[in-house]
Amino acid sequence: MAVSDNTRGLILAMVSSLFIGTSFILKKKGLRRAAEAGLRAGVGGYTYLLQPLWWAGMITMIVGEVANFVAYIYAPAVLVTPLGALSIIISAVLAHFMLKERLRQMGILGCVSCIVGSVVIVIHAPQEHTPASVQEVWILATQPAFLVYVTVTLSIVGVLMLHFEPAYGQTNILVYLGICSLMGALTVVSIKAIGIAIKLTLEGMNQFRYPYAWVFLSVTVVCVITQLNYLNKALDTFNAAMVSPIYYVMFTTLTITASAIMFKDWSGQNMSSITSEICGFITVLSGTIILHLTREEEHPNATGSITWYDEDPSKGLAEAHYITLNNSDYFH
Repeated sequence: MAVSDNTRGLILAMVSSLFIGTSFILKKKGLRRAAEAGLRAGVGGYTYLLQPLWWAGMITMIVGEVANFVAYIYAPAVLVTPLGALSIIISAVLAHFMLKERLRQMGILGCVSCIVGSVVIVIHAPQEHTPASVQEVWILATQPAFLVYVTVTLSIVGVLMLHFEPAYGQTNILVYLGICSLMGALTVVSIKAIGIAIKLTLEGMNQFRYPYAWVFLSVTVVCVITQLNYLNKALDTFNAAMVSPIYYVMFTTLTITASAIMFKDWSGQNMSSITSEICGFITVLSGTIILHLTREEEHPNATGSITWYDEDPSKGLAEAHYITLNNSDYFH
């Protein structure tokens, strides 16, 4: 019996969530080991590039993203996107057992709220129109409304990088994930253009003879590099059980917004869909607040040593015992 395209997309989306959820944990363990050997990624270090575990997580994430990309070719976004919530559950459970990052009961409720709200938003999001060529995608990308969106996005990213990251990057999870999600939305619309170009090329209509395809490819590379850099910082600085759901919520919301503006899919929405989307946003906001209020603070790795005098009155200063600890594990 032949397998339908929707079934292929469903399987690929579930496999993608499994790989992406696992990649968070592998990269986090690699970042922790790197922090023990050198400067942490959260404060500008790049020693994680020498860690096999981080690369295992990187490869796992790439496999997951490729599976997710192919899933969009076979199935509609309304089917594929909500399944990304599975990666949150997978990473939260693995973090609880493998990273000893305790997920409280209210934290679980926050995760569930984020997932439910995001699913509601995605289900009621407007259907997108698939362009017939890469030239059509370029016309959509250069329309005034989307150019304004891109300008606002890049402006916010610039402010977050230059002002908020130095002051609040190590204490507010929304700084790193905000940059990551904003750039991620631009990545998705660029990847969609590339996917259309590849699909049409395989069907016999070469789209890579047009410069537009290469422009979208360049934008994708820049956005992906920026995403990975700030995702690494977020994972190294904050609890993985928090990073996954908040990143998912922000990324999904911004992706839907960018896609709707670029492809003009918001027109024709009925009041029922709009109301459902508002309820979804409220649910997501509630879940995010719960996660912030119940998060388990992760202590940064301490460095250096500490020495103290044992205060034995029977001994002189020259004979006194001084105790020195150099292992940062004692400082927690």
